Amino acid sequence: MAKTETAVLAAGCFWGVQAYFDEVPGVILTTVGYTGGDVVNPTYEQVCMHNTGHAEAAKIEFDPHVISYGDILRQFFRMHDPTQIGGQGPDIGENYRSAIFYLNDEQKKIAESVKVESQTKFKKSIATEITKAGPFYPAEEYHQKFFQKTGIGACHVPYAPIKK
Repeated sequence: MAKTETAVLAAGCFWGVQAYFDEVPGVILTTVGYTGGDVVNPTYEQVCMHNTGHAEAAKIEFDPHVISYGDILRQFFRMHDPTQIGGQGPDIGENYRSAIFYLNDEQKKIAESVKVESQTKFKKSIATEITKAGPFYPAEEYHQKFFQKTGIGACHVPYAPIKK
């Protein structure tokens, strides 16, 4: 199997983020979980109390020969409202914030560049934070592939992925 790369992204409720990226060509595996906070191995209930600092996020493993990290981020900026502060759609709170958690300096550079490039598509300023990735804690099993299991959970994602 070809070497994969990883992106860690937060764009509101992680169910919709996972459902979206599961359809992007070149994405091999997605896992939803929590990152960006200060509690070790938080539970969904703790994160929803808005006192852990974590975001609901998706860890996206992809084949860089099929899709680049930059194109993963272009999909990210397309699939949610990166100008909304403190949530996405009806979901409000820091756990629903828009964030890119970069894994290395190259990802940081690409994230900053794609954020500037994407700004031209929005009237309001992009609020997406670009932060060095810390520990990623997989969410409970019932959250994994929630949309596939139940048919619900992609509420704030208005678009289908761009397929080349």
